[in-house]
Amino acid sequence: MFTLLKTEGHARRGIFETVHGTIQTPFFMNVGTAAAIKGGISSIDLANELKCQVELCNTYHLHLRPGDKIVRQMGGLHQFMNWHKPILTDSGGFQVFSLAKLRRIREEGVYFQSHIDGKAIFMGPEESMQIQSNLGSTIAMAFDECVENPAPLDYVKNSCARTTRWLIRCQKEMQRLNSLEGTINPHQMLFGINQGGTYDAIRVSHMQEIAQLGLDGYAIGGLAVGEPTEIMYHIIEQVEPHMPVDKPRYLMGVGTPSNIIEGVARGVDMFDCVMPSRNARHGTIFTWDGILHITNAAYETDSQPLDPKCDCPVCRNHTRAYVRHLFKAKEQLAGRLAVMHNLYFYNTLLERIRDALDAGEFAQFRKEYSERLAQRI
Repeated sequence: MFTLLKTEGHARRGIFETVHGTIQTPFFMNVGTAAAIKGGISSIDLANELKCQVELCNTYHLHLRPGDKIVRQMGGLHQFMNWHKPILTDSGGFQVFSLAKLRRIREEGVYFQSHIDGKAIFMGPEESMQIQSNLGSTIAMAFDECVENPAPLDYVKNSCARTTRWLIRCQKEMQRLNSLEGTINPHQMLFGINQGGTYDAIRVSHMQEIAQLGLDGYAIGGLAVGEPTEIMYHIIEQVEPHMPVDKPRYLMGVGTPSNIIEGVARGVDMFDCVMPSRNARHGTIFTWDGILHITNAAYETDSQPLDPKCDCPVCRNHTRAYVRHLFKAKEQLAGRLAVMHNLYFYNTLLERIRDALDAGEFAQFRKEYSERLAQRI
């Protein structure tokens, strides 16, 4: 399924073949949490205009609305969204721990209340796999516990051990679901998630343990949740040598353009983050010279595109002055245009990283852009 084409240092260039199409790696997943990109972006926009290879949707949110059984009845997420490229579904674990009210963690799973209406819900490894099977995603993520950073050493140890037991149950349940007649995607893949907080030894031990399970891919979870960036990079460096070379590597919830470049330099293949769309809806624009805030007065009569070095549909057709006006006038089109630009920028960033790896010039690309893309204009 995954072919490593070449490396440059720890950076990797590969091809990931799935039942819903071939993915060029490294890549960024555009986050459509509830089967839609916030900001009014359609599947047609993603496929035809924004260079999106993979969309990410969320198990927890889709279980609550409209309900995974309804999505199954509608033919699965691909039919429901009219998106026919790969989809990854997050397991719902992070949302259970970040959004749910009055959660109780037990060996069997987690009892919690919906953040929408307070309804009592139970989710464990089997339930998460069943929901994701109903959604029919290309890649399902294992159900895990995402601990806070920092967290007490003993708690992290116990949590990691339980996450491993949950992962084994996820694997067994997915094998059962994929064998059933009528399963929407009998080729659904399972990724395990490395946890361990900011403790090097636990991270390494946990990665070594789950690498023995022969899963379809492996993720590093529980980072980018408030710890300093340098600690995140350090944890990746500790874990990466123990991740299977022949499987995709996913850094969950990351991040800024600079984070992505630095993640690739440390051996990561897959990224996702709400940042490009969330920040866009508040007027923050990513460009090849850094980050600008389009609502600033400096852009009131600026006739340039959002980024003169960008050829996205927005930059080809609209000025900074116009987009700023839309934000000031609270027009919905403001968010849509800004989100379109930022998603195009992120997908183009990964495209250029792949090109640099193909040419053996990633180190030069990293040197030129890692700091530049993080600066404020």
